[in-house]
Amino acid sequence: MIILGIETSCDETAISLIEAERDKLKTLSNIISSQVKLHARWGGVVPNLAAREHLKNIIPVLKTAFKKAGVKPSNIDLIATTQGPGLIPALLIGANAAKTLSYVWKKPLIGIHHIEGHIYANFIRVDPKFKIQNSKFPILCLVVSGGHTQLVLMKKHLDYKIIGQTLDDAVGEAFDKTARILGLGYPGGPAIAAYAAKWKSKNSKNKTIHNTLYKIHDTKLPRPMINSKDFNFSFSGLKTAVLYKVKKLKKLPVTDYELLVTGIAAEFQQAAIDVLISKTIKAAEKYNPKTIMLAGGVSANQELRKQLSEFIEKNLPSARYILPAISYSTDNAAMVAAAGYFRWREMPAARRKKALRNWQTLQADANLELA
Repeated sequence: MIILGIETSCDETAISLIEAERDKLKTLSNIISSQVKLHARWGGVVPNLAAREHLKNIIPVLKTAFKKAGVKPSNIDLIATTQGPGLIPALLIGANAAKTLSYVWKKPLIGIHHIEGHIYANFIRVDPKFKIQNSKFPILCLVVSGGHTQLVLMKKHLDYKIIGQTLDDAVGEAFDKTARILGLGYPGGPAIAAYAAKWKSKNSKNKTIHNTLYKIHDTKLPRPMINSKDFNFSFSGLKTAVLYKVKKLKKLPVTDYELLVTGIAAEFQQAAIDVLISKTIKAAEKYNPKTIMLAGGVSANQELRKQLSEFIEKNLPSARYILPAISYSTDNAAMVAAAGYFRWREMPAARRKKALRNWQTLQADANLELA
């Protein structure tokens, strides 16, 4: 079957067409129109501005996706759209477009939870040898994005139990806010990762100066809740700690301060990674999953991907570690289509028939819960 995926939960206008056959998911097209440059001047996404851009871009992106996939609307078997959570002005554009297409083309429509999409991005594989059956249950998924930080336990497909989550800022949000404090620009994740890489570089000409300043001015940051007995997270305090450090360091000469910014970026990134990995390992030791997955926009962070892999190999050798391809880590529509496939696969005939009328009832929900 061929599934059309639509994603407009934030600032990416994304359309994808995937083909599913015997639980093998093949991406026919995955087109994304990014608004990063547009929102960079504001240091974050402006909801109404994002919606306006979605409205302008969604039809051209749709046409490009169909052209690249080499299919026609008549070939579509299912439409899947992000129903929530997200920015409601942005969500409405994608949801209403999906409802219109469902009505005009007479195709079944399914609403998808944004985080569910990120989780199922792990089932879109570039490796042709990959089989969905290799992802054995129970699955423990670490979800890390701009709006969510959660540990989700899955005993079977579409069965979610949130065993831990952030009590304040999501880790992606903390990256953005910290980058803003440090003056590194938007989006914060890639900016902080780039500065952290400079700090770690053994070939840096300023390595000795870096280390001397680091020791003198103490850029060590806390690891919030790393020793708590539960699996919850907190990143607001980490961001605030950066703010206090920066206020003190700004009194230094400009050259010293600029050097220390790279150290703070590296320390912040490592602090966040330490907490994420610690909680994941502790949860895995309790629930004994056969598969551990990484999902969400922050899963594109190379240090997180690498260090989590090393910790799992060392501490949980019997668990399989799966993570999405970089191209499917950040917001995209292929992940929405993939989740749509699994929803459809598990759906009884009566509900499939009802899905033909979902264009009448589906509503975008900014606070949609994962269930």
